[in-house]
Amino acid sequence: MEYIALDSYPHYTECEKIVSELGFHLVELKISPQNGVTQILATITGKDSSVNIGVNDCSRVHKVLLPALEEMLGTDNTYMELTSPGMERNIKNAAEFSLFIGREIRVYDKTVTDWVGGILKAANDKTVTLEETKEDGSTQEKTLSFENIAKAKFIHL
Repeated sequence: MEYIALDSYPHYTECEKIVSELGFHLVELKISPQNGVTQILATITGKDSSVNIGVNDCSRVHKVLLPALEEMLGTDNTYMELTSPGMERNIKNAAEFSLFIGREIRVYDKTVTDWVGGILKAANDKTVTLEETKEDGSTQEKTLSFENIAKAKFIHL
């Protein structure tokens, strides 16, 4: 899995500041011009990863973020879709892991050619640490390198 720093995306840093002031984190920001309209796709999550994001949360952020982006981009011919990560999000960029600490996830570990699941305990720019619960109820931490992760997603029961 590839790690691309979130602040390397255009306008991410400015938008994360706005979203953070509202009590959320910006997970994803895609801006693309299409047929004269600027398409904006954004995903937010709560600062507490165990709290789900609702429609009212998305609406609140949308009302503040859209005008700010229109000013940054110098256009008002925009369409913006703002969503939560969803219950079964596929993690697309390894940099996202740090936003979901405390969340139950599973990763496909290429070294064992199987899914490994657990609570996300830590993440940096090279590895992720999961706390696995064994059949006997004990827990064990496992650290995986991003190069050994084929894909990752939330666990939703």
